[in-house]
Amino acid sequence: MEIKDFIENFAAQFDDTDASEFQPDTEFKALDEWSSLTALSIIAMVDEEYDVTIKGDDIRNSETIEDLFNVVKAKQ
Repeated sequence: MEIKDFIENFAAQFDDTDASEFQPDTEFKALDEWSSLTALSIIAMVDEEYDVTIKGDDIRNSETIEDLFNVVKAKQ
């Protein structure tokens, strides 16, 4: 699992945010488009793409995309 691919999959869950906004150090909860619905989309994407189950707490405890990537990687 590569962070570049994770960021692409993460960014695909957003409709109106430019792809250039998504970097490993992006604080995703600060994005204008972030919502609880987006969080559910991220949980579903991680399950589908990586066969890993994450919970709301995993998202709440992550500040950046890289933080969440590391959580997913640790659960593989």
